[in-house]
Amino acid sequence: PYDWFCGPGLETITEHERILQEIESTDTACVGPTLRSVYDDQPNAHKRFMEKLDARIRNHDREIEKMCNFHHQGFVDAITELLKVRADAEKLMGQVSDTNRRLQDAGREVTAQTEEVIRCRIQQRNMATTVEKLQLCIPVLEMYSKLKEQLESKRYYSALKTMEQLQNIYIPRVSQYRFCQIMAETLPKLREEIKEISMSDLKDFLESIRKHSDKIGETAMRQAQQHRTFNSAVQKQVTLSCAKPLYGLNGRTPLHHNGLSTEAAVEEEIDEEVLTVQDLVDFSPVYRCLHIYTVLVIPSISFTTNLPQMIDCSYCSDPDLVLELKNLIVIFADTLQGYGFPVNRLFELLFEVRDQYNETLLKKWALVFRDIFEQDNYSPIPVENEEEYKAVISRFPFHDAEIEKQQFPKKLPMSQSVPQIYSQVKEFIYASLKFSESLHRSSTEIDDMLRKSTNLLLTRTLSSCLQNLIKKPHIGLTELVQIIINTTHLEHACKYLEDFITNITNVSPETVHTTRLYGLSTFKDARHAAEGEIYTKLNQKIDEFIQLADYEWGMAESDGRASGYLMDLINFLRSTFQVFTHLPGKVAQTACMSACKHLATSLMQMLLDTELKQISMGAIQQFNLDVIQCELFASSEPVPGFQGDTLQLAFIDLRQLLDLFMVWDWSTYLADYGQPTSKYLRVNPSTALALLEKMKDTSKKNIIFSQFRKNDRDKQKLIETVVKQLRSLVNGMSQHS
Repeated sequence: PYDWFCGPGLETITEHERILQEIESTDTACVGPTLRSVYDDQPNAHKRFMEKLDARIRNHDREIEKMCNFHHQGFVDAITELLKVRADAEKLMGQVSDTNRRLQDAGREVTAQTEEVIRCRIQQRNMATTVEKLQLCIPVLEMYSKLKEQLESKRYYSALKTMEQLQNIYIPRVSQYRFCQIMAETLPKLREEIKEISMSDLKDFLESIRKHSDKIGETAMRQAQQHRTFNSAVQKQVTLSCAKPLYGLNGRTPLHHNGLSTEAAVEEEIDEEVLTVQDLVDFSPVYRCLHIYTVLVIPSISFTTNLPQMIDCSYCSDPDLVLELKNLIVIFADTLQGYGFPVNRLFELLFEVRDQYNETLLKKWALVFRDIFEQDNYSPIPVENEEEYKAVISRFPFHDAEIEKQQFPKKLPMSQSVPQIYSQVKEFIYASLKFSESLHRSSTEIDDMLRKSTNLLLTRTLSSCLQNLIKKPHIGLTELVQIIINTTHLEHACKYLEDFITNITNVSPETVHTTRLYGLSTFKDARHAAEGEIYTKLNQKIDEFIQLADYEWGMAESDGRASGYLMDLINFLRSTFQVFTHLPGKVAQTACMSACKHLATSLMQMLLDTELKQISMGAIQQFNLDVIQCELFASSEPVPGFQGDTLQLAFIDLRQLLDLFMVWDWSTYLADYGQPTSKYLRVNPSTALALLEKMKDTSKKNIIFSQFRKNDRDKQKLIETVVKQLRSLVNGMSQHS
């Protein structure tokens, strides 16, 4: 409002004050809305606001001017004081520069002296290090100088000892220096030179011996003759003195031999200078060569810790070659032991060679077993007459009273590989025994070694061959059945192998420390693997037949007979289980039960396949005919030993499900659900719901229940009602779980 007599109204002035306060107190980015309110007010209000704003600005200018006037004198005083300090600062700067120059001149000399001290300290440390290293190197050089002197004076044995000290003690201390590396490279050459020189001296000795062999032989023969004559005379004297003693003047009994008394002959020999072979021949080259080769050869071959590394048998795969090496080592050890040398390391080496020998045997017999399995026909052994029968049982301990009563020709239950495997195990035992000959081991140790190696053959080599055989693709059900029979007979034959080893070593199996043959577990494991493979292959064959199924799921009526693929499958199972007659009862029964359960599961999965969207009642009827054939097969006792309807129970889930749909007995199912006496106890609500969903008329065009064409709508409503009830049961089960 505007007062025409007094100017703008009081409210307008108050509003402009508020706007000015907001402009002064708020951020510049938020001023826009405030200014807009000035222009949104009464007409010409902005002019009055501008006047108010100019008045406010002039007021602030006056306040600023007052403040500057108040602080002006202080500012002038501060500038005056600063000008006075500048002169003193320039004077101080000159003094600092002068002091720095004089300090630099004084420190330059100190720095030079300090660098000189550092250089002297480094030289001192280097000299101390050099002295220390020289103290380590001087003994090496002294020993090497000593070695050179010994070589020049031909003291080769001492030179070898010096070399040994150099190589093992002195050179390793300073091996980082080049002159030590050169020494180390020179020592083997010097050893070889000493070896060649000693051998050359020995050859010269042998050559000189050959030149004087006539004289030496003559002397040796004369000494032998004199020794023999003296012994003969002494023996004759003893004989005569016992028969008739004759006493001379001095109490001796004179005996004459070739015109001289024995006493005279002895005195003549004493008076005569006797030259022995040792007097005629200087054996020093021989002893020198012996000493040198004792240091060079024998320790490096048989008496050092490096012997197992130098004689590595691991590169040999032929057991005969390893056996020949063992024989050579035994002969060498016996010879050295006869001359008094220690041979413990050689016999320790033989124990290591024995392990390698057993490994080569295992590798060789692995190939033998593999060839036997590949050549076997996996059929019972036919025998035409008594001679053939005895030929088989002579190689394998087989006894069966029922088969012995049969007339020829007849068949033995195992295949040809069984006696061959048994014979080869015995051959392995013989081969393993060969290594123990001449090792001076006790019978108990030999028995233990044979049993351990035989266990390795059974549990590792033969077991691996059997497992590989069972997994081969060409081994079918018939072959697997024969393998189970074979392993059973081989397992029974293990006790005869123990008796075989006992007869070889004469060590009673009741001995406390006797190792038992636990290799029979090999045949149990192989039998279990073969049984598992039988179950797997049976299921695979069933799956192959199931894949041939070609149901017309929308058919109006069934064909009235079972499907062809299923009849072929049942005929296959009948013929297969006839082959199982020689199997242990539990194996055949387990295989038959496993096959029936797998068949029932496969049929159920086919019926509930999610890819299958719609099923007609005719298809259900056709499927029911096939299940009936399966039940008839189970009730025909394809494998003896089942009690009652045990085998038929494999199809009980399918039977109750099909009966429920064939009879359309939903009222009974829903009323008795959860009761232990329910007629459809094995029908799961989710299974029934899944199958019922496939029978709903979702297209409204196909009529599923052809026999109920007049009241299709009622049937659809019934299905919908049953579906809802089944869903409630399924939901209740899920919530409860």
